[in-house]
Amino acid sequence: MCGITGWVAFDRDLRQETEALAAMTATMSCRGPDAAGTWVDPRGIAALGHRRLAVLDLEGSTQPMTLDVPGGTLALTYSGEVYNYAELRAELRRRGHDFRTTGDTEVVLRGYLEWGEAVADRLNGMYAFAVWDSRTRKLVLVRDRMGVKPLYYQSTSDGVRFGSEPKALLAHPLAGREVGLDGLRELFAFVKTPGHAVWAGMREVRPGTVVTVDARGSREHAYWSLKTVAHPDDRAGSIARVRDLLTDIVTRQLIADVPRCLLLSGGLDSSAVTALAARELAGHGEKVHSFSVDFASQSETYVPDAARPTPDAPYVREVAAHVGSVHTEIVLDAGAMADPAVRRAVIEARDVPAGTGDTDVSLYLLFSAIRKHSTVALSGESADEVFGGYHWHRSPEAQGAGTFPWMSAANGAPANGQGRDGTVLRPELLGLLDIPGYTRDRYAEAVAEVEHLPGDDEETRDRRVTSYLGITRFMRMLLDRKDRLSMAAGLEVRVPFCDHRLVEYVHNAPWAEKSFDGREKSLLRAAAGDLLPHSVATRVKSAYPSIQAAGYLAALREQANELLAERPHPVFDLVNRAWLAAAVREPGAPGVRSGLERCLNLAAWLDLRRPRLLLS
Repeated sequence: MCGITGWVAFDRDLRQETEALAAMTATMSCRGPDAAGTWVDPRGIAALGHRRLAVLDLEGSTQPMTLDVPGGTLALTYSGEVYNYAELRAELRRRGHDFRTTGDTEVVLRGYLEWGEAVADRLNGMYAFAVWDSRTRKLVLVRDRMGVKPLYYQSTSDGVRFGSEPKALLAHPLAGREVGLDGLRELFAFVKTPGHAVWAGMREVRPGTVVTVDARGSREHAYWSLKTVAHPDDRAGSIARVRDLLTDIVTRQLIADVPRCLLLSGGLDSSAVTALAARELAGHGEKVHSFSVDFASQSETYVPDAARPTPDAPYVREVAAHVGSVHTEIVLDAGAMADPAVRRAVIEARDVPAGTGDTDVSLYLLFSAIRKHSTVALSGESADEVFGGYHWHRSPEAQGAGTFPWMSAANGAPANGQGRDGTVLRPELLGLLDIPGYTRDRYAEAVAEVEHLPGDDEETRDRRVTSYLGITRFMRMLLDRKDRLSMAAGLEVRVPFCDHRLVEYVHNAPWAEKSFDGREKSLLRAAAGDLLPHSVATRVKSAYPSIQAAGYLAALREQANELLAERPHPVFDLVNRAWLAAAVREPGAPGVRSGLERCLNLAAWLDLRRPRLLLS
């Protein structure tokens, strides 16, 4: 895993712009703590930067990687992992290619030489990369199908600048820092619109898309989308196919030349991946290493709620004992969770004032602790979106609400349609943003993308829409969070449930197969349940843990009070000061804790990024 950046300018000599390239590359140092490199085209048209996290071929595969070919040079800056690189290397060798390295980077570069942009069709993995092709004076940007790895770009008057994260683009001396109403709508509407970025003039390369840039401008085409096809198998066949796919996926994703581990929560998803990994590694005489997170004293004082009916710790320990893992429990306390310096580090990592509260902080601290032991971690992320694990997958009311099902009143969202920030933001700003209207438009766009089969009844269509929205919208918000927070710690997190073969197959399975036992994720439970303790295989879904310590809320109130007492802070261009003052006085009111977190995140973002807000 790595960080990439670069600049193409057809009317400027980039050989004179090395300081700007160095500044852009330096922002990716957390993503790539092991090495740095830059490359400038001899004609000065293109400049590429790279920060490396060495995972495969530790002594080789340095980047940017170049290849001299008839008619010019190919230069690659690449982030990610291609899990079928060994098969692709063998095929390329049969086609006459000689390799000087043993990792996947050169496979991608030579794959581009052999197949051009169509190399993307052949890759299985998570990746974002850029190829400068001097033969045609063309830049090619490619992003993986699920959007696991981020990639942003910004068109200029004579070319383009790009980077793994917005901070790479913002580091350029000519970059603007404007955030308009649509950018704020993306922040507050709890949607992630493909292609959109919070920053004005910036675009996200859509998942499954190739963007090409030459002197005529930029063009994009999708090489993959989530298609609807007839499902070929009955229940028994589907269960067997899911087991076969998961076994192959986990085996591939364990390949690394550095220490790797498993993220284990004691739920069905991460436990299934851990068990499959343990079985594979045992065949090589290795033990699996696993990590979990908990909070100081919380195991003894845990109070269940609808989202988290059971604590993780007992199930984690049962799985670890069952599969024989070398397990480490990372225990966090309220002081670390509420530390303003940690909050700033989280906002610095995410580039936006995300609204997912303490779970962002604990993930960042968890990943930072794991990085002291491992460089690669496999995660159970995205199984809920793929297999139908959320309440809204099973709620006809949520699916028929005319909005994203996770934002429906049937799923517990505020009935006013203003989202979770409706009481936190200034009333005048809410009027300008029109969050309900923006959400309605984005929902209509998303639903229009869904393909249906002839003869589908209304329930089948609704179920398919729900699955599609979860995979192409909700899942990408969580993947972005996972990538940013893990890479800020220099940890590569792999997501087996995002293998496109599995996603396509399960998306098209009938709902009757996905829920045949009357519960969530029936196919996954049936496919992997024999590997797990019965209590874990049948455990009711429990969300990622949240800190319950009273000291955490007290620290938030104190920090919010300090914010209120400051000289006029730009956060109050967005936040309702009266609401914040009342929240400090009345911490027990509904929504106060998440609102305090949101206000403090916004304040930290404004301090760090200093955006120019365009509020008209």
